[in-house]
Amino acid sequence: MNFEIIGPEAEALLGWHALADALEAGHRLPVAGIGDTFLYRGADTLLSRSAWIDGMGIAVKSATIFPGNPARGIAAVNGGVMLYSDAAGLPEALVDFHLVTRWKTAGDSFLAARHLARPDARSVLIVGAGKVAASMIAAYRALIPGARITLWNRTARAAHALATLHPGVEVAEDLAEAVGRAEVIATTTMAAEPLIRGEWLRPGTHLDLIGAYRPDMREVDDEALRRARIFVDSRATTLAHIGELKDPIARGVISQADILADFYDITAGLFRRRSADEITIAKNGGGAHLDLMTARFILERVRAAK
Repeated sequence: MNFEIIGPEAEALLGWHALADALEAGHRLPVAGIGDTFLYRGADTLLSRSAWIDGMGIAVKSATIFPGNPARGIAAVNGGVMLYSDAAGLPEALVDFHLVTRWKTAGDSFLAARHLARPDARSVLIVGAGKVAASMIAAYRALIPGARITLWNRTARAAHALATLHPGVEVAEDLAEAVGRAEVIATTTMAAEPLIRGEWLRPGTHLDLIGAYRPDMREVDDEALRRARIFVDSRATTLAHIGELKDPIARGVISQADILADFYDITAGLFRRRSADEITIAKNGGGAHLDLMTARFILERVRAAK
């Protein structure tokens, strides 16, 4: 078996709809075995994730998340992804960490929005102005032809800098007003306290919650959760570790029964919008099984191009 080293040049071979199809197909296989380990040092995090899907293989991804790095001119998130064969456990590929993470993270929310956003939605708000926000601009433009995309960021200068790289993207100064106008919202922040208030949401809005990944992080308030029908990419990787759901469940604001479906429920038709007026929330936890599905998708695209 040939061992592949896949770098960022493989991005030219990828597509958002094709990745979403691959993620759906991966969730029709047996449920993934997942192992997550979180280690913390102040604001810094070491996240080690592994997944094994019968019929697909094994992936091991280790990520270091150091929020202070950008001030030193270093990327905040670094790591590596190893892909192993299903039949014999042999190493198949070392895939560029940032390539896998970019496509997995945005592809996760792309898939959720494909099922939960209103078909006629055109107004998109992205909260945050980092690398994930840039990926979501590309993903939403592929999902929603003619999307009207607006950025909001705590530091307006960063939002304007990102907007200049994407012609047609606007910058909002007032978050509450921007939320009230949006039909699809993606939160891509490192917020520890909620930024989005449920009272700002209009009927029919879909929210993709991406940023919170620690127990002490929240991007939306309790009222948003009370008003919405709530979905997750994976119950196994979102309920116990991520404050967005762990905290309100612990306080009785919502219960685990309020988590209506995850991606394994797509085939049964449970992961879907029921009406034009309901508010939907999808929590993007980005588990290792999604890294495995994405890395496998990338490897297959590279091999097919040879």
